[in-house]
Amino acid sequence: MSEITNPRELFLHELGDILFVEKKLAEEALPRLIDEVQDQEFQKGLQKHLEQTRRHVSNVEKVFKAMGEPAEAEKCVGFEGLKSEHDQLVNESSPELVDLVDLGAAARTEHYEIAAYEGLMRMARALGETDAVAPLEQNLKDEKMTLREIEKLTTRLSKEQVKQAVPA
Repeated sequence: MSEITNPRELFLHELGDILFVEKKLAEEALPRLIDEVQDQEFQKGLQKHLEQTRRHVSNVEKVFKAMGEPAEAEKCVGFEGLKSEHDQLVNESSPELVDLVDLGAAARTEHYEIAAYEGLMRMARALGETDAVAPLEQNLKDEKMTLREIEKLTTRLSKEQVKQAVPA
């Protein structure tokens, strides 16, 4: 990768970073989680988020287009780390805990995406890229809503797992 020398280049790099994340989620991670989880409400939520994530890819590509740039994904080492951590924890956990492992991974990923979109929106505004703000804002709104749903599911499933683990 060449040196990033100005705010616009940094913005485009960060935009490519989130494009990588959204594509990996849509193409690999979310379909895998849908197959992996047992809880039907969680599965339905993941399917809904997969549809949203496909729109997120399109929204990020719109931002590139609005800026007159090709939509190029930049490998995101942060996301790769989250994925690696998830994979290791799934391998180390009993099958009945996989849904909780997946919820934790989903929450961490949503936090990562929220931080990325908040930063991108600030940078877009500072750069005067007003056409970039609305698609990024829509993605941010979706990510925050998804995080709230994950938190509710985590609370329910955590309570259920604790009840099952504690002898009556």
